[in-house]
Amino acid sequence: MKNLDRLKYAYDRYAGRLLSVCMRYSPDRDTAEDMMQDAFIQAYKSFDKFTDRGEGSLRAWLEKIAVNTCLQYLRKKDLLRESVDITLIKESNLPDDDIINNQISNIPEKVLLKLIEELPNGYRTVFNLYVFENYSHKQIAEVLGINEKSSSSQYYRAKTLLAKKIIEYGKRER
Repeated sequence: MKNLDRLKYAYDRYAGRLLSVCMRYSPDRDTAEDMMQDAFIQAYKSFDKFTDRGEGSLRAWLEKIAVNTCLQYLRKKDLLRESVDITLIKESNLPDDDIINNQISNIPEKVLLKLIEELPNGYRTVFNLYVFENYSHKQIAEVLGINEKSSSSQYYRAKTLLAKKIIEYGKRER
């Protein structure tokens, strides 16, 4: 199969999935669509490096390209340095994990992804890499060019801010 045919097949089958991956890293849908398009262009250029390892390998390969494309975009635009006022996050006001997990089970997936999307870029990126891509803080630090403690701290802050958003959502929906 020629690269163009493979790309068409990949696009038809995985565009929706890749868009959702890009939406997790993007500040908005238009940017996510641009990121997805760039990821497919990168895939087209790299198809000769793809090794089919069976069921799911093409999707995993494309998702890895999409994540890397998103990270390049965020680094290039210097969006990872954005932060949030630390006074918005007070540890003493945090509910315990059981309460948050109970709240999460009542939130539609689309809403939860929207709440993640609202996190500041740096927090959202570290959170996504840790939770969805299963990167360690050491790997995140290497990929983003930050130190490991910064990765841990940004993840904690993202988790804390997300917990507050989940609680607020739960209160609104009652």
